[in-house]
Amino acid sequence: MNAVTQAELLRTLPQARRFARALTGDQTTGDALVAEAIKAGLSPTLPGRLALYAAVARNAPPPEGEQAQLSQRQRQLLLLTALEDLSVADAGRVLGLDEAEAQQEAEAARGALRAVTATDVLVIEDEPIIAMDVQRLIEACGHRVVGIAASETEAIRLAANRQPGLILADINLGRGGDGSVAVARIQQTLKVPVIFVTAYPERLLTAERAEPAFIISKPFEPLALAIATYQAITAGRPPIA
Repeated sequence: MNAVTQAELLRTLPQARRFARALTGDQTTGDALVAEAIKAGLSPTLPGRLALYAAVARNAPPPEGEQAQLSQRQRQLLLLTALEDLSVADAGRVLGLDEAEAQQEAEAARGALRAVTATDVLVIEDEPIIAMDVQRLIEACGHRVVGIAASETEAIRLAANRQPGLILADINLGRGGDGSVAVARIQQTLKVPVIFVTAYPERLLTAERAEPAFIISKPFEPLALAIATYQAITAGRPPIA
């Protein structure tokens, strides 16, 4: 194949799939992008994880509609640094930029995030303190929290009543059940983008069942949430005429 070994490829594949899904906003499209990237070949000059990210970035479709408020490079830089936890220098290596260029582009992208259209958000989280912190961060991103649910039953009821434009969901709701089950039931009648927040993202990236396009690992930074909400809200919108 190249300098990237099969073991490295398998180890970094879940991370590349998460990155691709965040870029495209869809599980199937994101996974197809990863497969296409691997088939096209990986850079022999980058370590395994960075080489796979670089191949995905190189083959990603250009942004359309409201996603075009950020350039392709800016979106990829933000996702690589905030969601994939790369340093600005490593993100620059992935995209063929030196560190100074990457830093300049990243700063411009952060500024552009302030122009994102606000939406109504339902938070599914059973820990009151965490829910309050998430609400604060969401509102700081310019969105409106229309409900906080601590159980599957409450989440389904609030989604039906409030019709949110975005759901931010924890997986483990303790005695309240499973956040992914609540989301699945909600999406039977309401097609709404979802961001899962979990301390164990690898449990959602097993390739054994339908998986979410947007996953944030706990603990997360405010910027990661801002980027994820931007991607989730704009990914499914049609181009602006």
